[in-house]
Amino acid sequence: MLNSVIMMGRLTADPELRQTPQGVNVCSFTIAVDRSFVKQGEQRQADFFDVVAWRGQADFVSRFFRKGQMIAVQGRLETRTYDDRNGVRRKAYTIVADSLHFADSKKDSNSAPANTYDGGSQIPPAFDNVGGDGFREIDAVDDDLPF
Repeated sequence: MLNSVIMMGRLTADPELRQTPQGVNVCSFTIAVDRSFVKQGEQRQADFFDVVAWRGQADFVSRFFRKGQMIAVQGRLETRTYDDRNGVRRKAYTIVADSLHFADSKKDSNSAPANTYDGGSQIPPAFDNVGGDGFREIDAVDDDLPF
């Protein structure tokens, strides 16, 4: 059986960190994920997904993420059923995060460090001395392969 979910979206609010009675950290948040298509004459629609992260992942997301930031979530989908106030049977879907990743570009008000490549016309340091065909000569000490 396979239950795997991968989504990227923006946090709709700051993550909420709590602890279980046993002292285990749990963090809940909601992400808005844009749909990949737009109907002509309408604005792009988004779907909203509840996410829960446990233990170290809960600490990570509560510490480094805020409302509006882009986040990539990999995890599994869980369902639960409950009766609402009117006695109507409902289902709730939650993504339980296994891993969380930054998905925004790094915002830096100062100039970029020297070891980063901004995609401009300047040749990145790792590619200096590269010929027009994208290859460069490897200095061989002896006849062994370089790997």
